[in-house]
Amino acid sequence: MERRRQTFDEIVKSLSPIEAEWKDDHAKSVMELIEVIEEKPSYSSDDLRELLDKNHHAALTLIRLFLDISKDQLVGSVSPLGSKAYRNDPDAFLQSILSLGILEKMKEAVSTPVILIERLKTGRGSAIKAQARGRFLEDKTEEIVKEVFGIGRYNARCRFLGADGAEGEKADFAIPSKQDPRVLIEVKAYGATGSKQTDILGDMGRIVTKKRHDTTLLFVTDGTTWRNRSNDLRRLIEMQNKGQIARIYTSKMFSDLRDDLLRLRSEYELL
Repeated sequence: MERRRQTFDEIVKSLSPIEAEWKDDHAKSVMELIEVIEEKPSYSSDDLRELLDKNHHAALTLIRLFLDISKDQLVGSVSPLGSKAYRNDPDAFLQSILSLGILEKMKEAVSTPVILIERLKTGRGSAIKAQARGRFLEDKTEEIVKEVFGIGRYNARCRFLGADGAEGEKADFAIPSKQDPRVLIEVKAYGATGSKQTDILGDMGRIVTKKRHDTTLLFVTDGTTWRNRSNDLRRLIEMQNKGQIARIYTSKMFSDLRDDLLRLRSEYELL
């Protein structure tokens, strides 16, 4: 594989936004529940019971949206919170929720359902979208790894064996195996759950420390929000310039990733 010295400008120019859908099946169920609520002057415990009977899991999320509180806050107010507790004593369960002032909140929110959708989107939806971004970049990278090396010739989302022969560190792809990787690939979409820039630097640093010096480490990332933390991106590029990371790729550089993996396959005789 050709040795390169990448630049900040090169990486920044190749960054692109990672689009992802924020609505998963649960979010869609919640939205369906919102649509069936009839707008009326006031609501009672029977209205709340109807929602819980229709789709208990979605109704609990909807209750949080009405109250504009987190799951932890609801758990702290209504415990136990699960469907079993509701089945065992529905009246006590409903009374706990009613004590939070839910009926008045329902009256306010049902007249402007867009507020509920926005709360869903910015709360749970934000986490779902972040997860989807991460999966998208990982899946696209795996498509290339699978194309070059074939099924069964790599381990995905694993812990590779470190240079000392003991358990090493987590990596997204270890080729040809986690027991003796010649190539490691770490994939981080900026904004994905658990992938703040500082976490990325820490993760990459741990991989560099644990791996054998003759194991090639590649890094795949993307997301225009990297531009907001240019110093952290510069630190990753510095790691690349020092040879700790062989090369950094973005979505626009997937063809380069494929070419480099083909070269590594030949150089390491991973046929």
